[in-house]
Amino acid sequence: MQTPSYRRAIVQEIFSAMHSRRKLINIIIGPRQVGKTTAALQIAEKWQGPVITVSADSPLPPGPEWIRNHWERATAQPGTLLIIDEIQKVRGWNETIKSCWDADAYSDTAPQILLLGSSSLLVQKGLSESLAGRFFLYRCSHWSFTEMKDAFSFDCDKWIYYGGYPGTTALMNDDKIWMQYIRDSLIETVISNDVLQMQTIAKPALLRHLFMLSATYPAQIFSYNKMLGQLQDSGNTTTLAHYLSLLQDAYLVSGLEPFKKDVKIKRGGSPKLILWNNALIAAVQGQPYNLVRPNHELWGRLVENAVGAHILNHVSGLSCQVSYWRKDSLEVDFVVETPKAIRAIEVKSSVPQKCPGLRAFCAMYPQARPFIVGPGGMPLEEFFSANPAELFG
Repeated sequence: MQTPSYRRAIVQEIFSAMHSRRKLINIIIGPRQVGKTTAALQIAEKWQGPVITVSADSPLPPGPEWIRNHWERATAQPGTLLIIDEIQKVRGWNETIKSCWDADAYSDTAPQILLLGSSSLLVQKGLSESLAGRFFLYRCSHWSFTEMKDAFSFDCDKWIYYGGYPGTTALMNDDKIWMQYIRDSLIETVISNDVLQMQTIAKPALLRHLFMLSATYPAQIFSYNKMLGQLQDSGNTTTLAHYLSLLQDAYLVSGLEPFKKDVKIKRGGSPKLILWNNALIAAVQGQPYNLVRPNHELWGRLVENAVGAHILNHVSGLSCQVSYWRKDSLEVDFVVETPKAIRAIEVKSSVPQKCPGLRAFCAMYPQARPFIVGPGGMPLEEFFSANPAELFG
């Protein structure tokens, strides 16, 4: 968890919104271990009134009556803030919340509601099915370089290797222990609890192997057919594409598709594998920082993945498409397309080099604007300190 004295911007954003606009169901979604619960507790500390905090994160998921019981407790005291963690684990949670909300929303005893969820897919599915017009969604992402620097005095290289999980900082004096914690308490927990228990997975071993393959080849383009040749019990390309989408919904891995202008991107092309947090890569690959940093090829992959992850963590949920481009031997690392612009992004981790892929892409798409991250362009530390949604919006 984050340090008690450090407050992420989302804390003040939600607290202010609760007092400045009409009452809505406030919902925080995001990965595990990034401080959603801590943020909610910090909001509770500032709340001037009764607070009820409960969690559905138990071996036996509760049913709708569990929500109703806590809702009745909250309505018994006017001005109560009701916080429910891991809401997606409650059976029929969306219909129950809708029923309770519609019955009490405009009464004097209606509680202020804050729901937390670690499964993007299940939470947003529930919202679209039942709660349209009743909620406001907040995305609590992995910690950025700026946040880790401000809270834990990280430098840029340290963040590129160790990533943005605040609760792991106390273990970083021993890379072996740190890696084991990431594997056991983060990766396995997310896969077992947030994917396998919440979805019907015909080949759970394949899903795990797909994640491990992604962490072994970060920021690399991998055809589904090539994956089939490396994975055990691999099934077919449709299964792999589906499992990759589930890993994305769990904030672990995204498979970026190749850029095609004016064509809606569909899964099926060779995806570029981007881990949402570089800690996942370091923990799976098992090489300590002092060996990884001087390895130019591996460090370059970490830098490129960190750039992709930084973009994904900031533009998730926006009207923005992130992809890559490749034609023959020419390649552009990332393409960010918004309703207003196309940005072609090249990542450099060492000395400035020529960018033939960037030039070719911009010649093919004259409306695209080139953008270099690293030597010869925006310095890495400056890029990681900026908000990509504002840079490329």
